[in-house]
Amino acid sequence: MPFTLVLNIFAAVGQSFLSFFAAVGRLFVFAAKAVGHIFAPPFFGRITLKQFMDIGYYSLPVVGMTTLFTGMVLALQSYTGFTRFNAEGAIASVVVLSITRELAPVLAGLMVAGRVGASIAAEIATMRVTEQIDALVTLSVNPFKYLIVPRIVAGTLMLPILVLIGDIIGIMGGYIVSVHALDFSVGSYLKQTFDVLQAADVISGLVKAAVFGFIVTLMGCYHGFNSGRGAQGVGAATTNAVVSASILILIFNYVLTQVFFS
Repeated sequence: MPFTLVLNIFAAVGQSFLSFFAAVGRLFVFAAKAVGHIFAPPFFGRITLKQFMDIGYYSLPVVGMTTLFTGMVLALQSYTGFTRFNAEGAIASVVVLSITRELAPVLAGLMVAGRVGASIAAEIATMRVTEQIDALVTLSVNPFKYLIVPRIVAGTLMLPILVLIGDIIGIMGGYIVSVHALDFSVGSYLKQTFDVLQAADVISGLVKAAVFGFIVTLMGCYHGFNSGRGAQGVGAATTNAVVSASILILIFNYVLTQVFFS
């Protein structure tokens, strides 16, 4: 009896590992197929432009608000901590480096995952449930070209633009708090900001943003395209898209940070 119990435990663990690696394999195949279709005609330019608006323009308010208050809070928290060591002059450096390298790309990626990833997964899953994807195949329209590629291209290209705008807004938030609430000198604060900031800091954040945009749209498309039937399948696809995209953003943030700054 104990031996059978041990075998059942190992079988359950082995089945879990096999299921995990099978899911990873399916995701890689889906991603490779999607990337391959990006460079092959036909190209649906009007649909891609619509996704630029949906993913980029309409995500700007939430990304702007997030980075603005993050910069403001970061300045306040840095001041609270640095006053213990008489290092208030380093606040500008902390704000600008934290925003450009880490906070703006990660927070923008998570916000877009919650807004866009869920929307993409729900839309494509609903099309799967109502057999609209099967109708596209019947009409000789490739679902990858029509549904997946425009969203992945738009997400990969628009998130760096959102992050660049978020960098400016976040740094401005830290400037507002430091100058108007903490009585910093305008000239010295701006001088230290520009002295510390380097092109590599901004570029690393933009590269992260492009990877995060690809991840968000890929996970939304993947879970929506492979959703189960019925309303429960649509809800599960939406949840899985947001959760998996958020986890992958945090994982790849560490990997890219290691690559850029090791």
